[in-house]
Amino acid sequence: MRFTLKQLEYFVATGETGSIKLASERINISQPSISSAISHLERDLGVQLFVRHHAQGLSLTSAGHRLQREARALLQQAHSIYDVANEATNLVRGHLALGCFVTLAPLIVPELCHRFQENHPDVQVQLAEGDHESLMAQLRKVDLDLVLTYDLQVPDGVAFEPLATLPPHVLVSADHPLSERSAIRLAELDGEPMILLDLPFSREYFLSIFYQEGLTPKIHARSRQQEVVRTMVANGYGYTLANVRPRSLVTLDGRSLKQIPLAGTHRPMRIGTATLVQERKPRLLQAFEDHCREMITDGQIPGME
Repeated sequence: MRFTLKQLEYFVATGETGSIKLASERINISQPSISSAISHLERDLGVQLFVRHHAQGLSLTSAGHRLQREARALLQQAHSIYDVANEATNLVRGHLALGCFVTLAPLIVPELCHRFQENHPDVQVQLAEGDHESLMAQLRKVDLDLVLTYDLQVPDGVAFEPLATLPPHVLVSADHPLSERSAIRLAELDGEPMILLDLPFSREYFLSIFYQEGLTPKIHARSRQQEVVRTMVANGYGYTLANVRPRSLVTLDGRSLKQIPLAGTHRPMRIGTATLVQERKPRLLQAFEDHCREMITDGQIPGME
């Protein structure tokens, strides 16, 4: 046997993404390295694993599909070797595939992972950002070990542990007429232009806040990018609702925002960890969950005020 586990990992990532470029971005390995690994596997095994489509990526052959299933199982068994060693030596090491909700990732992940890897230098963390729906799909396919997300809709077979509560608030520009208010009622925003964070489940959450009070927001613009929403608000296009509380209220173009509590009783978002329901969790996963419980609480959240 002349192939390696790394080559199998590169092959599985390419098969799941259907693209060497996307696989490269996902596992942070150069495209030439992935291409070389796939070519080596095909030569060593004597089968064609992919059909190459000009400018349209790759698709698995029937042999490729069978090998992908076996490769996934083999990689999972290989990772379990770390668990045996960890228990025997009382060390935490190995590879953790971490998913994080896209609006939380730039705030929480850097400090959270840096602190964890300071204490456990033999751990490699692979990060994937996305919306709640895509992250849950990756978790259920066992592409991710743990997801940091909100309690939006948790599918069967997934355990969600809430860690911190984030009530909704209003963001306006620094010179907005409401910018000096200590709190803003939803009715005061009726008719004002809204910039909506347009992510699956997130948009339904924000819209439901209005609908529960018999109001319909006047949506001026939408974006899937939190920083685009914040920058549009800071430039005077309108207001937005948000749950995250970044330490900086200065946008990427240098303009200022004001963050004001939303008056009334509204369902908050809860940050938590999502993992597959399983009888026995690997030691690495247990250690990272403990780390999340310690660092993410109502009293403190990495990257937030």
